[in-house]
Amino acid sequence: MGHLVHNALIVAVVLAGVAFDPLHPVPSLPFALVLGLQLLHCLTPWRNRWTLAAQVVLLPWAGPGAAGMVAASTLLMTRGVVRWILFVTVTVMAAVISPATPFEIALAMFNAAAQGLILFGVTRLGDTRAAVSATRAELAARSVEAERTRAAGQLETAVGTALSSIITLAVRADTARIAEVSRSAAASARAVPLNSARPLPEPDLPPRLAVPILVAVHAGFFVTGLIYVEGRPAPSILFAGILGLHLLHALPRQSEPTPRRRPWIALALLPASAAALLYPGQGYPQAAGFAAAAFLIAGRAWWPVVAMVVLATPAVLAVRGYSASENAYWTFNTIAVAAMFAGLAVQTALVLEAREARQALAAIAVADERRRISRDVHDLLGYGLSAITVKAELADRLTPEAAREQLGEIAGVARQSLAALRAIPDDPDIRLSLTAELDSARSLLESAGIRTDLRRTSERDDALLAIVLREGVTNVLRHSAATYCLIEITPDGLVIVNDGALAARGSGSGTANLIARVTAAGGTLSIGGEPGVYRLAVLYPALFDRDPDRVEPVTRG
Repeated sequence: MGHLVHNALIVAVVLAGVAFDPLHPVPSLPFALVLGLQLLHCLTPWRNRWTLAAQVVLLPWAGPGAAGMVAASTLLMTRGVVRWILFVTVTVMAAVISPATPFEIALAMFNAAAQGLILFGVTRLGDTRAAVSATRAELAARSVEAERTRAAGQLETAVGTALSSIITLAVRADTARIAEVSRSAAASARAVPLNSARPLPEPDLPPRLAVPILVAVHAGFFVTGLIYVEGRPAPSILFAGILGLHLLHALPRQSEPTPRRRPWIALALLPASAAALLYPGQGYPQAAGFAAAAFLIAGRAWWPVVAMVVLATPAVLAVRGYSASENAYWTFNTIAVAAMFAGLAVQTALVLEAREARQALAAIAVADERRRISRDVHDLLGYGLSAITVKAELADRLTPEAAREQLGEIAGVARQSLAALRAIPDDPDIRLSLTAELDSARSLLESAGIRTDLRRTSERDDALLAIVLREGVTNVLRHSAATYCLIEITPDGLVIVNDGALAARGSGSGTANLIARVTAAGGTLSIGGEPGVYRLAVLYPALFDRDPDRVEPVTRG
């Protein structure tokens, strides 16, 4: 809600700079009606082409000062080529209804065009920022869905095909090939979820017109300045330098979303604007507005300098002999230029900040999802592929009848793994049964020739302990020459102990995944043991602090 108020405040300030005339502080009725409709167009979502038509009809009576507002409305409420035809038509109307001197005609046209572009820019960018902020979670959700689709496709290609092949090879009793395929599939499964994904395409934010508007408005003011100084070389070059510096200051940068880090440009504008204000003969007081705008953009710390510039302008003009009406006109013009140019630059920067925050949120969500998929692939598929490898190697040493039994189990494990593979990207709350995993662990370890001692003093079926058990058994098969393994389920957690440890304890992504899962669930996981002995223990007292009738999904780290 705060950003909506902020956007509305910026638009209101810019609109005041466009609409208020210090020489005619009480507007005519047609002008007041145009202004009232413009408030609706700029500050509310209520925009109707009939109200635009009313503004166009009222413009000849409202005067050239209202042309900038009507020009902004044509850009806000029309699209395509029609938008620009109407915009040019309104600027021409400003010239037709203005006084007949060439300078006043040109000034009316360029003011209408510049004010219309600025008012359109700050309004449209404010709308865009609100839309971006409101859809931050939407992009994150779409990005996560895209990551799941990508991972599903890659897992199916890298692992799904291999598992289907293993089922076929089991029918053919090709145990050597089964072991080879399962090892290759395990390596592929570990790599797939970690591959980087291309970023999800976004709408063009800020609008494609943002930078062209900044450039066009500066160019318009430059042309107006050339007319004002009658094309004299020295003041023309000075004014071009002021506008060039200000444009450089106001342009958004991806590496610097806000221009607050570039006060040196604003400082350079001070002497240049002072030179334009004090130029012999005919100065250009409006240049002070660009210096004030630059310090407004630079941040609140520089606002005292803005006040100094605004207060110094009428003082210098008074010393130079400007009349009271001229002084009032140019002083307000300085304030209006500062408000308009700063508002446009700040709105553009805010949209960039909102977009980058939205993209960062989506990137974090995708990274979390990628880690989740990677953990599930490791925890849920690694076990099955290791089991297939062990059973295939075992079948080579058995009698034909016993080998057929192992091949049947291989096909069953491959089918279960294939189902898990297809569920991983879509289901972040996949559950495992601890009871089923205990039975499977005993069968697999004994098939590998490892004597297994299973002790259970708690009947709680906990999915997290099932995942820890699966990973622990996988490590026994992969990283040890064990002959004995103890698995104990207690009210406080799980203990796995085996002899014949070969690998470095606590290494690999599997252990890191387990630590993350157990820690997130309020438990602790420790790894240790004597030389040649591997001991994994999970202290999980939070298990029975929860409602015993409530089944919860695995907590993600």
